[in-house]
Amino acid sequence: MKKTKDTNTEIKILEAAKSIFQRKGMAAARMQEIADEAGINKSMLHYYFRSKELLFSAVFIGAFKSLAPQLNDILNSDDTVFDKIKKFSNNHITFLASHPYLPSFILQEMNGDEAFVENLLSEIKFPSIKKFKQQVEQEVEDGNLKPITAEQLFINIIALNIFPFVAKPLLNRILNTSNSKYQQLIEERKTEVSAFIINSIKK
Repeated sequence: MKKTKDTNTEIKILEAAKSIFQRKGMAAARMQEIADEAGINKSMLHYYFRSKELLFSAVFIGAFKSLAPQLNDILNSDDTVFDKIKKFSNNHITFLASHPYLPSFILQEMNGDEAFVENLLSEIKFPSIKKFKQQVEQEVEDGNLKPITAEQLFINIIALNIFPFVAKPLLNRILNTSNSKYQQLIEERKTEVSAFIINSIKK
């Protein structure tokens, strides 16, 4: 008789996986640990997700699908460019603080299994920057912003948001900070990044 997958069990597995990935990262996580966290046996875990990669994909896609609509709404709202930068950084950093294992995983996998990352990203609908680009171009043309393309501006925002999560071990050592102090620094960056970006482009 063919088994049927139970939605509650699948949700329990995804929550357990997220918890393990959060604590140990994708590379160090073990399927047995995830099974134990979910309160099921390993064979049951493999019935729902055949590999750790597939399980991570499900966690990643689920997480990003909760973020993408927020960012899309911000970028395509009627807010000013400066307000969009503030809201985007705040939401993006808040998301990364809740899923700190994601940036490092993507960078590692892009240098390794590119096909896996391509398949992963193909299932995600990314926010559109079309309206944001038009606004930036207009503000530059009107003389309200220093000359910069929307693409370069967007890259600057993303880079400043993500780097502290990718480089946490290095920055912790250089800055000589405790984990609690580092979390405070991350919280401060929700406004620090946007202030830095805005001050660099406004006339």
